[in-house]
Amino acid sequence: MTDPYTIRAIEAQDLEAMLALLPQLADFQVPDRRNPNDLWQSDAQLLSEVVDGSATLTFADVIVDATNTPHGLVLITLREELMSHAPSAHLEAIVVSPEKRGKGLGGILLQHAEQAAVRRGARSLSLHVFSNNLRARGLYDQAGYDSELIRAIKWFDQGAAD
Repeated sequence: MTDPYTIRAIEAQDLEAMLALLPQLADFQVPDRRNPNDLWQSDAQLLSEVVDGSATLTFADVIVDATNTPHGLVLITLREELMSHAPSAHLEAIVVSPEKRGKGLGGILLQHAEQAAVRRGARSLSLHVFSNNLRARGLYDQAGYDSELIRAIKWFDQGAAD
């Protein structure tokens, strides 16, 4: 990485640019019965709530260059771990602008997310990733994440309950 990058809390002037990046969360072969917009629209709403101050358990940080231009973000919610109920955090979203992909920013953001969660008292960081999102899975595998659960879904045809 040749550009100097820093990470800071999201600010109101970053919101539009970061909302424009969120559709990148569906930049892979989305499963057939999934609407790609559903993969990022709730994150957009949550990010807007972080910026307006109404999301009290969620925070967002952006990675910026020397000109203070944001190129990616992490969106994290503090919550109990699913099974042990220990203090934990959940990575809602991590996204890097397409022109900055492959430069290590995703790894920097992920490491930052882990450190920020620990500073806030979390003992783990969970996330969800589609099995065929190979780019994201590669990042998480390289960072030592354990894919311990498999979520299965069976779709019912419309009217099957009638």
